[in-house]
Amino acid sequence: MAEHSFHIGAPAAGAAAALALLAALGPTPAGGAPPHTDVTGLGTAAASRFVPGPCPRTPEPIEALATARCGVLEVPENRTRPGGRTIRLGVAVIPAVSAKPAKDPVVFMSGGPGGETFDDIPYLVSSGLNRDRDLIVMAQRGNLYDEPDLACPELDRFYARSVGLPSYAPQTERLMLDAVKQCRDRLMADGTDLSAYNSTENAADFADLRTALGIKQWNVYGHSYGSNLALTYLRLHPQGIRAVALDSIAPAQSVSLPFAWASAREGLDHLYKACAAEPRCKSRYPDLERTLNEQVRKLEARPLTLNVRPPHGGDPVKVVLDGGALLNVLVAKAIPLVDVPAAIDELARGHPERFARARAAGSVQVIGQTAHGLTNSVVCSEWVPGHSASDVLNAGRRAFPDWPQSVQAQAPQLAFQEQVCRVWNVPDRTATQRVAPAGAVPTLFLNGTFDMKTGASWAQKTARMLPHSTTVQIPGIGHWVVPQSPCAQKVLASFLARPAAPDTGCVAALRWEPFTITPK
Repeated sequence: MAEHSFHIGAPAAGAAAALALLAALGPTPAGGAPPHTDVTGLGTAAASRFVPGPCPRTPEPIEALATARCGVLEVPENRTRPGGRTIRLGVAVIPAVSAKPAKDPVVFMSGGPGGETFDDIPYLVSSGLNRDRDLIVMAQRGNLYDEPDLACPELDRFYARSVGLPSYAPQTERLMLDAVKQCRDRLMADGTDLSAYNSTENAADFADLRTALGIKQWNVYGHSYGSNLALTYLRLHPQGIRAVALDSIAPAQSVSLPFAWASAREGLDHLYKACAAEPRCKSRYPDLERTLNEQVRKLEARPLTLNVRPPHGGDPVKVVLDGGALLNVLVAKAIPLVDVPAAIDELARGHPERFARARAAGSVQVIGQTAHGLTNSVVCSEWVPGHSASDVLNAGRRAFPDWPQSVQAQAPQLAFQEQVCRVWNVPDRTATQRVAPAGAVPTLFLNGTFDMKTGASWAQKTARMLPHSTTVQIPGIGHWVVPQSPCAQKVLASFLARPAAPDTGCVAALRWEPFTITPK
């Protein structure tokens, strides 16, 4: 996944694969891959409908899909343009484990925007999302297994190369903008209406899915960008929503480039305080914040160039470690959080290997997995407008006043976004999207205290606007809480069973996992 994605984890690493699109109509021929339908042949039906069909062929088998009911949701690409073309979104309904499941299923809204949704299914199943009710997963418009698929292999190749480039150098910017333009030109030539890939249309797709599947009432679970989408959906289409669970919230009214700076500061502050509260960590790493600040300044002035192997193997790759790289590695959770104090200390002592390997992970991209087209259309229409370059710089200064201006000027994991958005050129939708949430539906907020992408305090701020809400913070957890915390899984299960009175009792006894202590 791309470095600028709000999706969980570091830049994607794993085996490259040729991923077949979900077949739109009819069964898959025996022993054959689902046929690809050219997007130029997509229909122009005005109404949405669900068409049963085979489950997608994923590069690694997903056990839950063996018993799932799959198909595609056909929807208008742009609902403001009657008679326009129809697009197709991959859908899977994963049956409940229980012999007597609840009648109200749970529908999942994934992060990103542009993160590969079906790849999340194993995490959802292992977290118990389909224990007592069916789990419904739909690839957001433009995702892998959709038609059209808004992948940008040009950007994947850039991200793989960028680990060996200075983070914010003019050359890096030029290469990124060239990749963005190539992708945009190709998608536009295919007839894609990039302005239609936004949260309003995404939300309408989910509303249409509920109706098309004949579901009277369901529950919504969204994480990261999916929480943003879930709040948009709740505001615009409240019908049929029983309860909403928001994991690692990115509130629609607040997400912007300055938001990314505030979240990075909050997550790091929680980590610093946790180390200081742990006697062994405090003794071994007495001033983490000062040490990291010194390393950001030092490496931004004199970057390190190393050849290291990616964490999952392969040939050594060239890696440049500068101040921007340090921040982005931390925000991406590319180093396990328990190892962060040790990694910072080792770096200061002349051993940058942990940071270098974490950055090298980005050199192994699954080409075509992330829908960068959806990412850019959402970010450029909903997150970037309304804030100037000086706003971003000032937010960086407030967050990390001791850091170099070259680092402060670029929001974490969202480098060169103003320039990217000038190339992507989609309409400003902030007046439509940056709206406070509303609704009386029971809502659960789950956030991790070490989350550097979507700071935990945003949940508390947003919960004040929703009268029937419960907020839970899980100590020591980073982005996307539920798959990482058995307690969060219990809280979510309790909430789905009793939305008005979830059992949060397990939270009080929680502490973060002890930090790694290395010898001096």
